[in-house]
Amino acid sequence: MKDKHRIINELKHVFSNALCKELELTRVEAPLFVLSDSGLQDELDGRQTSISFNMSCGKQAEIVHSLAKWKRLALKRYGYADYEGILTDMKAIRTGEVLDSLHSYYVDQWDWEKVIQYEDRTIGYLKTVVEQIYRSILNTISWMNAQALETPYLPKDIVFISSEELLQRYPYLTPKQRENEICKVFGAVFIIGIGAKLSNGFIHDERSPDYDDWSLNGDLLVYSSLLGQAVELSSMGIRVNEQSLVHQLSTSKTTNRLDKPYHQMILNHQLPYTIGGGIGQSRLCMFLLQKQHIGQVQCSTWDDVTYDQFEDIL
Repeated sequence: MKDKHRIINELKHVFSNALCKELELTRVEAPLFVLSDSGLQDELDGRQTSISFNMSCGKQAEIVHSLAKWKRLALKRYGYADYEGILTDMKAIRTGEVLDSLHSYYVDQWDWEKVIQYEDRTIGYLKTVVEQIYRSILNTISWMNAQALETPYLPKDIVFISSEELLQRYPYLTPKQRENEICKVFGAVFIIGIGAKLSNGFIHDERSPDYDDWSLNGDLLVYSSLLGQAVELSSMGIRVNEQSLVHQLSTSKTTNRLDKPYHQMILNHQLPYTIGGGIGQSRLCMFLLQKQHIGQVQCSTWDDVTYDQFEDIL
């Protein structure tokens, strides 16, 4: 058991160092909570309930769901220049999560963000950054091989496909089934464009309308032969500008958010253009160490059914 904890700790250290080198990131501290009226909370799919509490100063705060918005504001406050960025160890609680082998109430991510120029708001630049992240994963596997640790198979290159192309390829499957099939074929896939409606009138997956640009974002998935399914390791994207913010809030009928301080800063050109995302720490460790359940690499609380099913490994 002690060896497992040591390996998890070293694996996280190796990957985060590789990521910082690839993306030119500096480690910073991250908040556990944000003010409720700041507009910095990640609303996720809009149905998650935040854990809130009253502060002694009279204000209300909420435990974060992610740091998607806070990071962009932090880059401005800390004075980061073009192509510089930050990396945080984000801890969150998502009480509405449906528990399974990949999902927990407790969320731990490497949340990262970097400043870009307006001209970088392209699919080409998005792909470049995805390849850098994927290279960090492969470098971590190389380190594991040097430690004589058994590793899962990953291809040398990651495949890119849009959510619409994926729909056309597997028109009769659900979004999750499409992810499983495409990952089974290629091993590592980045699905571009998540949040907007596809040609069948449905979205591929929920995305909050006020941080990622739905045409310039996506998910990085790998195939787990152990679980027989795709595993999402990262959700990321180029962030909204003033036009895409208004469009996406209008589409999702959430324009009431426009009055919040964070959203006003975007509309008034007071925040830098950025790209960012989250990479699941426990999720990556689980995949690389080839574990059956995320509870084998993190401390959380599970329902009775999960404890009964995985009693010998949690």
